[in-house]
Amino acid sequence: MSCSGGRPVLRVVRLGVLPYSEAVRVQQRWVKAVQAVGAAECPRGALILCEHPAVYTVGVRRGQYPGPEEDRLRGLGADFQRTDRGGLITFHGPGQLLCYPVLHLGRLRRSLREYVAGLERAGIGLCRSLGLGADRTPETGVWVRGRKICAIGVHCSRYITSHGLALNCNTDLSWFDHIVPCGIVGKGVTSLTRELGRNVTVEETIPPFLEAFQEEFKCTLVLEDQSEQMVKLS
Repeated sequence: MSCSGGRPVLRVVRLGVLPYSEAVRVQQRWVKAVQAVGAAECPRGALILCEHPAVYTVGVRRGQYPGPEEDRLRGLGADFQRTDRGGLITFHGPGQLLCYPVLHLGRLRRSLREYVAGLERAGIGLCRSLGLGADRTPETGVWVRGRKICAIGVHCSRYITSHGLALNCNTDLSWFDHIVPCGIVGKGVTSLTRELGRNVTVEETIPPFLEAFQEEFKCTLVLEDQSEQMVKLS
């Protein structure tokens, strides 16, 4: 993350579809890069975008996991990963936009609580740009009529963030039937496709999401392509 006219500059890294464990390794490399420079020198940072093959993940509040429940979920054909993010269990899979920001909260001048609220507002901004009303609630995440459309779980160490948010675009929501998503009893999940009544792909959501993120965090995003060239987002 560098500085441009006083605004943090984040590199947008699009990884496509890759296993959860590989995305974690990419995040770890970026965390080390940001740590190596420090906040005062406007360190590099990244907005990592991807999708995962079917995987259940649990955060630091692991509850009944690991154990027989882990074996049951693996038996459904999904991977299972333990993580250091906040929160309980959730599902990631095709048709879901994963955004993993790696940035220095000191440079953004935000507390961890304010950062999570900013992620929620970016998700709400994306939904509203597509004509869908969404809101925050006392429960973390982005909600549409009492159903979670975007889950948020982050990790922060030495002011540097990892993990992030998962937005259901055209996800197969039946995967969530096998768990209590995020440990919240009595509330379901939904997707942009279900709420808008048409197929909404991950690819369609990326430009408006980046616009909403850029507006919320007052940063400049640059896109990294396959050749490592940097193209400023219009």
